[in-house]
Amino acid sequence: MAAVLPSARVRIGTAGWSIPKERSAPFRVRGSHLERYGAVFNAVEINSSFYRAHQTATYERWTASVPEDFRFAVKIPKANTHERRLKDAGELLDRFLSEISGLLGPKLGPLLVQLLPSLGFVEGVADHFLAELRQRFAGGIVCEPRHASWFTSGVDSLLDEHKITRVAADPAPIVGAGEPGGWRRLSYYRLHGAPRIYYSPYEAEALTRIAERLARDTATGVETWCIFDNTATSVAAANALTTKALAQARRQ
Repeated sequence: MAAVLPSARVRIGTAGWSIPKERSAPFRVRGSHLERYGAVFNAVEINSSFYRAHQTATYERWTASVPEDFRFAVKIPKANTHERRLKDAGELLDRFLSEISGLLGPKLGPLLVQLLPSLGFVEGVADHFLAELRQRFAGGIVCEPRHASWFTSGVDSLLDEHKITRVAADPAPIVGAGEPGGWRRLSYYRLHGAPRIYYSPYEAEALTRIAERLARDTATGVETWCIFDNTATSVAAANALTTKALAQARRQ
């Protein structure tokens, strides 16, 4: 199953496309939540795929709801990462990739592999899983490890070999986790909220720094994603809107 990375640019959005009522002013009134969201942002991260399967027809409906330039990142099911801990993944990966074939053509962005904090890099398991995934999927892949054993030069080289990007996460669970790693033709920032993960908003100064990092990456020709995952309250959409405006101002 192949997907083609678009030309380098910045994509900013949130994990899911919920539009909180108190943040709804920038969004048009009519249409589904996704249609309204897609008229403002150019990317979204589908997190629900982590918890449950969706029918191919559901992905097709989502594809039809957004503009041509819109892209979906999709989180790989927890059955692979949290339950089987990357073992015996082939059949599950095939099923998942068949489902997301409903994200037609270039609207399918990177796949996200988020790992348990307790899941260390085990040679013969982790490397086999990454190879299996890459053999099945030619598009963007990003990995968010949260165990110190993944943050070594050897693992970084392995990720680069498979053209897999290591996510830059905030808050960083491990020293170095706040910077992108692995394959460096794609950057993927996941901003979970700080100091309280999933809840806290990012203040203006922090958002300015984030916009500067996005500009730095795209200036070198790197396709760059920035997803706000502080969605437990209404702040993710507001942070994404501010960052979008800051990024646009830097391009003018």
